Amino acid sequence: MAQFPIRGGTLVVVSNPGEPAVLTAAFNQQGAVAAISTKIFDGLVHFGDNFKLEPELATSWGVSPDGREIQFKLRPNVKWHDGRPFTSADVKFTFDEVWMKIHPRARSTFAAVHSVETPDPLTVVFKLRNPSGVILSALNSGESQILPRHLYEGTDILRNPYNSNPVGTGAFRFKEWVRGERIVLERNPDYWDAGKPYLDRIVYRIIPDATARYAAFETGAVQYGVLAPITINDLERARRNLTLNVDFHGYDWLASSIVLEFNVRRPPFNDVRVRRAVAHAIDLQAMSKVTTRGIAKPGTSPVLSTQTRFFTTNLPKYPFDLKTADLLLDEAGMPRRSDGTRFAITLDWLPFGENFQRYGEFVKQSLRRVGIDVTLRSQDLPQFMRRVYTQNDFDLIVTHRAGFGDPQIGADRLFWSKTILKDVPWSNGSGYSNPAMDGLIEAAHEAPTEERRIELYKKIQHQALTDIPNFTLLENRIYTVSSKRLHGLGTGSDGSYDSLKSAWLAP
Repeated sequence: MAQFPIRGGTLVVVSNPGEPAVLTAAFNQQGAVAAISTKIFDGLVHFGDNFKLEPELATSWGVSPDGREIQFKLRPNVKWHDGRPFTSADVKFTFDEVWMKIHPRARSTFAAVHSVETPDPLTVVFKLRNPSGVILSALNSGESQILPRHLYEGTDILRNPYNSNPVGTGAFRFKEWVRGERIVLERNPDYWDAGKPYLDRIVYRIIPDATARYAAFETGAVQYGVLAPITINDLERARRNLTLNVDFHGYDWLASSIVLEFNVRRPPFNDVRVRRAVAHAIDLQAMSKVTTRGIAKPGTSPVLSTQTRFFTTNLPKYPFDLKTADLLLDEAGMPRRSDGTRFAITLDWLPFGENFQRYGEFVKQSLRRVGIDVTLRSQDLPQFMRRVYTQNDFDLIVTHRAGFGDPQIGADRLFWSKTILKDVPWSNGSGYSNPAMDGLIEAAHEAPTEERRIELYKKIQHQALTDIPNFTLLENRIYTVSSKRLHGLGTGSDGSYDSLKSAWLAP
């Protein structure tokens, strides 16, 4: 196999979870959306090796001495895929109308920004109320995608047809979407990074069935898979397969976790004692062993241990303790009835593949031991999102949380009352609102130094574990699977969920 890029060819990819809802991550942060759309859209910057910021649509940037202004110089002669020029007006429009209104995390990430100015078509200036240590790390194509103003201005952004027929500035152009079967991207011949990409085409296969996904790797019908594309049960088979490669590297920045989220708007989980009882009723070590074969790590905080600057162990603890769980439920006025049960709830599991159903089944069995009768409810992804983030009609969910490189990006959205956003997936779906927590979060947004911001996020973790509107079950590990014929494939750290951005070898 040659050790240098080969021009041409088609790469066939599968993603887990399967079919995305739309093809822009500017407001929908589903993993499958980001995995595909980051090939269509660029960010202002991207992460290179060791998380070093590198130019993308911005060629350079600078922070003022007082930290209250960030100025970006944009790359000249960049065109949208429909031929219209990319300018600073696109950045300002997306900031004002998309990120700050319907993105699940941007209100927190950009809380310090009071305005975005565009002195000329190739200059963007972020004006800040106070210095912010998080903004630059959020301006990659996975977290903060820029949409074309000329196609979105004056429209219902959430229902704009270009969400499914996207026009970006990226290395690949959208070609077709055959629902339930495939999404096809083709090489952008006018890409600003001359000579790239090397591939002619990327085909994303939609394969909902786990057995069929693994078979597609074995037969060579699929060459690459992202976001843990095969089940835990198939991992060992893949590792023994001499034609396949399993790689756990590159996703640390994602800070993936499996989380229980309570609906605190209504009984029984509007009572903190019930929420704490649930946490005590689950043996996280056993859950890791049973559901992930020990690959995942028991969770202790909404900030993961891999986020070393912010992580702390000085937090309220919820060790596995059935006696404590029973006492808390008794105190909450929910005694066991004659049949041994206390109350019944429904648990909705995120339809991101079979692993999440397995997590739900483990929680169900765990809660049965303390008298909570759990009914598991399965549904497709649009139904799940509508139930949780539009109708708020749920008791308890097992879901996924991405923490990214900073809790201001990954954690605030679940604990800040200002991120209770109707119709916005991955926002504060639990309905949790506490003035004490709001005060800590807003103080962190305005912290005069990075040291003070870190100190406040440690206090935020403590408040989160005291009120426990959600509970981190497992620190997850994400992996890719690829054919060994594809030399050099990896997951990268550029915010794009994998590094299919530029120089790829053809199969």
